Amino acid sequence: MADRYQQFTQSSLGRQVTKRLGLPDPTPLRRYQPGEPLLTGPVLLGGNGRLVDAVGNLLREIGAPVHKEPATGERYSGLVFDATGIDGSEQLHALYEFFSASIKQIDRCGRLVVLGTPPESLSDPRAATAQRALEGFTRTAGKELKRGATAQLVYAAEGAEGSLDSTLRFLLSGKSAYVSGQVVRVGASSAPEVDWEKPLNGKVALVTGASRGIGAAIAQTLARDGAHVVCLDVPAQGGELAQVANEIGGSALQLDITAEDAPNKITEHFRERHGGLDVVVHNAGITRDKTIGRISAAQWDSVIAVNLASQERIDAKLLGEDSPLNPGGRIVCVSSMSGIAGNVGQGNYATSKAGVIGHVQSHAPLAAEKGATINAVAPGFIETKMTATIPLFVREAGRRMNSMSQGGLPIDVAETIAWYASPASAGVNGNVVRVCGQSLLGA
Repeated sequence: MADRYQQFTQSSLGRQVTKRLGLPDPTPLRRYQPGEPLLTGPVLLGGNGRLVDAVGNLLREIGAPVHKEPATGERYSGLVFDATGIDGSEQLHALYEFFSASIKQIDRCGRLVVLGTPPESLSDPRAATAQRALEGFTRTAGKELKRGATAQLVYAAEGAEGSLDSTLRFLLSGKSAYVSGQVVRVGASSAPEVDWEKPLNGKVALVTGASRGIGAAIAQTLARDGAHVVCLDVPAQGGELAQVANEIGGSALQLDITAEDAPNKITEHFRERHGGLDVVVHNAGITRDKTIGRISAAQWDSVIAVNLASQERIDAKLLGEDSPLNPGGRIVCVSSMSGIAGNVGQGNYATSKAGVIGHVQSHAPLAAEKGATINAVAPGFIETKMTATIPLFVREAGRRMNSMSQGGLPIDVAETIAWYASPASAGVNGNVVRVCGQSLLGA
């Protein structure tokens, strides 16, 4: 659905009214288009930690000019600061010094990235304290940045110097257009070399709830990246499901994921038809909204069954002994901002989506033992047919109550999932990233 307010703010009259009344001024976001460079200008790189050389090499590899000192009058596509060398609160002054001198030079839809060390991995309490302080700075920067710019914090474990490529390519590019104020943890891994234009070449992916909306966008994006995508949905959505599968050169699988034999049927299908499975995206979900005092047992149970219990049962198979998941498998779960902040009338939905986060966090060690990863996205207000039916004032509040003053698009969720799905994201495990424009609600 078109955002008519955003369209108005881009007109001559709209710009005048917006400025005079101090109204939200959403900037059209720069989203990735195949063939375009990841960055449109130079990057200012600062800090003297253990990651600065690896990051400088990556930036040069993707063709971004690297500056070590801010140039007068320059506009920067990215500001990157390696804060891994900060091991005490007094050293946080270096963070202030770098960004206070450069943050006003960040370009439209620019990217601010701070690199740190996971506080929980540090034995020195003062160093852990200083590293934890980076979160407050980064989330604040995301709320202060304007014109579509974003801010992120990447905690890279010791030994993860060579595991950052996939994450930084995502966070510095238009692929992360609606992701801001997030904390990403990257562990040490031996990620294989990939074709960055087609990182999923030769891979087989399963996307549940793929017949429309966000699910269809996920299927399209994984296919763009080279995967053969099996699109799954209930038989009632068979017509739309077949259309999506045909458009992307994939295949369709009609199945009710809440059925008792669904995990076995999925296993048999991928073993017999594809010789295994590389990427699983648990996107299928339903809503049955009622306040807690009015919701029926059937409404409660159906939402839990589809949104959470089905994922648990399928993943028990995927991470068990008799698994169709190939080495290096990727499991991606779709949670929601409702699972983080709660939402009136969505007690069942919020419970299920908070459960998805718990599922990811509790299963990350098991996935690592299997040589796989499991992560989640938590979308905020995304422009879909479903959100188009929300009452006007509620819909407008959902659009404006974030740092970007606008709703996201299904492609924003899909790009985040594609980053998780990449073979080069082997060090990204147990993360929950919000795709919400840095919503003013929730963590």
